[in-house]
Amino acid sequence: MIFCPLYSGSSGNSVFVASQDTKILVDVGMPGKSIESALKHINQNPNDIDGIFITHEHSDHIKGAGIVSRRYNIPIYANEDTWKAMESKIGNIKEHNIKIINSNFVDINDMHIVNYNISHDAAAPIGYAFYSGNKKACIATDLGYFSDEVKNIIKDADVILLESNHDVEMVKFGPYPYPLKRRILSDVGHLSNDACGKAIVDIINDKQKHIILGHLSKTNNFPDLAYQTVINILKDNYIEIGRDISLNLARRDMPSDVIDF
Repeated sequence: MIFCPLYSGSSGNSVFVASQDTKILVDVGMPGKSIESALKHINQNPNDIDGIFITHEHSDHIKGAGIVSRRYNIPIYANEDTWKAMESKIGNIKEHNIKIINSNFVDINDMHIVNYNISHDAAAPIGYAFYSGNKKACIATDLGYFSDEVKNIIKDADVILLESNHDVEMVKFGPYPYPLKRRILSDVGHLSNDACGKAIVDIINDKQKHIILGHLSKTNNFPDLAYQTVINILKDNYIEIGRDISLNLARRDMPSDVIDF
């Protein structure tokens, strides 16, 4: 399988996931030209995309979904509540490209795609796990908290994009109005750097994982701060980078490294 966050952060999100016979985008939260540029950067053709899977209807996840679907005739998959919440924002989609997810999995060619509930202030937000052969990749961002459901679905994955959105003190003393601060720090907000580190400790087992820290806030975080906070928590729990896990950061404005596993 191949896994690459094309963009990850409060400005916009999109992830490319591929198996031998299937190519998927998860969210299209950037303009169509940006998605085209990112795919070209990693030597992928948008005409080859088999589906766009939406996690939830916030603009940083759907901004370019309608444009990319129309331009390349790509189906969009979302659960019913998310469709209702986003359909007026993404423009007209061809009937055959409207794919309502009404069970906890979808099969496309050689890829088995499982969805699971996450805690976020959206209509019906979900994360995704992608299976092909004996490989598994997971996307777990926009988490108000690290639930048992999320833990159980991602603990045996080979590759995980996991939210490390903010530093709690930066939120508390930052420029955001109080209601927005409360939202970010709530159980339907975002996962902090500390919570991300503790979540990684909870899922460490005999299977070495490649973990990518993602969806970093531009205002309430710094890449080095997120990375070092997580590293410190792992060290305190005797988890060694390179031996137990690989750890990287997803980039905000350009594709991250392509993980081929």
